[in-house]
Amino acid sequence: MDIQLTNSKTRKKERFEPIDPKNVRLYLCGPTVYDRAHLGNARPVLVFDVLQRLLRHVYGDDHVTYVRNFTDVDDKINATAVARKEAGAEGTLEELVHERSSETIEWYHQDMDALGAARPDHEPRATEYIGQMIAMISDLIAKDHAYAAEGHVLFRVRSYKDYGALSGRSVDDMIAGARVEVAPFKEDPMDFVLWKPSTDDLPGWESPWGRGRPGWHIECSAMSYELLGPSFDIHGGGNDLTFPHHENEIAQSCCAHPDAEFARVWLHNEMLQVEGKKMSKSLGNFFTVRDLLERGVPGEVIRFVMLSTHYRKPMDWTEKKRTEAEATLRKWRAAVADVKPSTPHKAVLAAMADDLNISQAISFLHKLFSVATGALPFEMYDFEKKVSLSDFLASAQFLGLLTDELGDWAKAPSFDFTVLAEKLAAVRTTAMENKDFSEVDLMKKALIDAGVEVRMSKAGVELMPGPGFDAAKLEGL
Repeated sequence: MDIQLTNSKTRKKERFEPIDPKNVRLYLCGPTVYDRAHLGNARPVLVFDVLQRLLRHVYGDDHVTYVRNFTDVDDKINATAVARKEAGAEGTLEELVHERSSETIEWYHQDMDALGAARPDHEPRATEYIGQMIAMISDLIAKDHAYAAEGHVLFRVRSYKDYGALSGRSVDDMIAGARVEVAPFKEDPMDFVLWKPSTDDLPGWESPWGRGRPGWHIECSAMSYELLGPSFDIHGGGNDLTFPHHENEIAQSCCAHPDAEFARVWLHNEMLQVEGKKMSKSLGNFFTVRDLLERGVPGEVIRFVMLSTHYRKPMDWTEKKRTEAEATLRKWRAAVADVKPSTPHKAVLAAMADDLNISQAISFLHKLFSVATGALPFEMYDFEKKVSLSDFLASAQFLGLLTDELGDWAKAPSFDFTVLAEKLAAVRTTAMENKDFSEVDLMKKALIDAGVEVRMSKAGVELMPGPGFDAAKLEGL
C-alpha cells in the first residue's frame, strides 16, 4: 500500500518512503507537564495514534518505533516545586520537580488512555536526558554553531544557511515581524538559548557553563537523536510549533549532524476551535480533556469528533457534533454487540493512506454500516460486494472506535422508559386538545435534565438514555 503524506518541509503531498522499512521511526512533540491537557493538546496525539496504526498495519507492528516526549523542565513546574519546598516538603528542588511532573504525567496518561490513544514505544522525560543535551551543546560550540556568554549558551542562527526553510521566512523577515528576546550577551537578536543559568533557589544541573538548565528546543533534538538516530522518518506536532520550536530543532540537529537529514517528513496539524472561536480562558470556552470526561462526555465520543475533521484543517468542537457523535456510536455499538471483527475494508485503508484522510474514512464507515445493515444496496457506493457487520467493525476498530476498551459508556442503563413514554404521550395528547403545552414542556425539561433524549413525532414518543443519564433524577416523575 502506498502512503501519501503532506510534508510541511516541501509543502507537497508525497509518497512516503521510509529510510528503513524494518525500522520506521516517528517523533511527536509531547506536552509540557505542568497541568491537565486541554482539548487542543489531544489533537496531535490522536493524529499520530492513527498514523502509527496505519504504519504498523503496512510495515508490521515490530517495525515501527514511536517516540513522544515529556517536557518536565519549565518555569511553571519549577514554581510549583518551589512552593512545595517553602511549604515544608522534603527533598531537593530537582526531586520535587520530578514529583510534580510524575503527577501530571499520570493525569496525561489517564486522559489519553480514555481517548483510546495507544502509548508510544518511548516516552522520554527531558530531565532524564540532561547529559545528552550538554554533550550536544558542547559539540555545537566546538563546531562554531554556538557560543557561551554570561552563563548562557546560544545558537548562532546565521551559521545555518537553511534556517527558515520550514516556516518559509528569512531570518531578517523573522527579526522584523517576530518578538525576539533582546539581550546584551546575544551576537544576533535571532540567536536562541541552548542553556541558561539557574539561581540557587531554582532547579538546575551542573554543566561546563555553570549550574543551569537547558533551553526548550535542545530537548527534542537530544532525545530524538538518542532514541531514533540522526535521521528518522516523521516528526510532527501542532502547526503552532513550526516556528520557532521545529525551526530551531532542525537548525541545531542538522548542525550537530551535518551528514544526516534529521526528520525526512514533517506533519503539522491545524488548531482547535470551540463553537467557531479560538479556545481561550478569556472567552470562557477553555476546557481540558478531563473537564469533558467529568461532564459525562465519553472518551470515544471525543475521539470520534476530533477525528471527523482532516488534520490539516481547523477542528471546531461543537455541542451539536458531540450529540451527533454519541447518537451514532450508540447506534453502531448496539448493532455490533455480538459481532466479531474481520479485516478493515479497503476503502477505509485507502482513505487513511491518502494523507491520513480520517474524516473520509469515517464517512466510509457510515456507508459500510448502511450496506451491512441492509439499509442501502452496496451498488449505491460502488462497493464490489455487500459488506458484513464484521467488515464494518474491523474498519471502525482500525480507527480506534468501537473497541472493547472504550465501550463501557454505551452499555444501556437498566431503566425501563415505557411508563414514562406512555405518560408523556398522554400528556401531549391532552395538550393538543386544550392547546396548553405547559405540562408537556415541564415534563420534557425534567427528562432532559435527567439526561434523557426525548423524541416526539406523529408516530409517538421515544425516550432514550443520553449524555450523563441519571435515573435517580426521574423519581419525581
